[in-house]
Amino acid sequence: MILSIESSCDDSSLAITRFADHKLLFHTKLSQDSHHSPFGGVVPEIASRLHAQNLPILLEKIKDFLCATYDTHTPFALLKAIAIANRPGLSVTLSEGMCMANALALSLKIPLLCLNHLKGHIYSLFIDKPTQIGDGLGVLLVSGGHTQILHMRDYHHITLVAQSLDDSFGESFDKVAKMLSLGYPGGPIVESYAKNYGGTLLPMPIPLLHDKRLAYSFSGLKNAVRLEIARAQDTLSKEQICASFQEAACTH
Repeated sequence: MILSIESSCDDSSLAITRFADHKLLFHTKLSQDSHHSPFGGVVPEIASRLHAQNLPILLEKIKDFLCATYDTHTPFALLKAIAIANRPGLSVTLSEGMCMANALALSLKIPLLCLNHLKGHIYSLFIDKPTQIGDGLGVLLVSGGHTQILHMRDYHHITLVAQSLDDSFGESFDKVAKMLSLGYPGGPIVESYAKNYGGTLLPMPIPLLHDKRLAYSFSGLKNAVRLEIARAQDTLSKEQICASFQEAACTH
């Protein structure tokens, strides 16, 4: 079994996976959304402190699971490796996970596997099933600060096909939500407002509509939202703004 640790941004997560069949046996997470919501985005120093508090709590849950499931008083002896996301991400939060991973690997005398967490997103497609990449895998990766299209041949051979020229998809949703004082994370909130609106949409630009480059761009669309808010703040509803932004972003 492998113990995996994730602390690349604002969620503390631990999981136990079985080698033989890729089976996810147990996972646990503590979210920080309520702590960052007043600021409209992740505050790295707060995130780091919360990881320092939350990771030991989650490790105790892992210990309880292993003890109860395998009837043992030395649960960590069952582990054969520690996997840790060490890039990309916020350095101050990644270091918290690295500290725990290093301590566990050294004390248990088992391998430490340092992994790219974006590759982890791709391999999450194969949880509880065989990894089947075949002749290649086309991937749309929309994760935090990353909006990319990738062609993957295997773990070591991944080609970047396209990416955002400026803001990421998720970041744009967060910033629009912040402009409207909707809270954090912005994506689900903007989406909920958009779903409840059935009226006329605002004329938002579709980014790179006449550009032949294979790329994304969201900064202009985000700025268009800002201008609409400033132009008619008293007459526009939040539902109308959210629906117009989401329509243009998803069409792009």
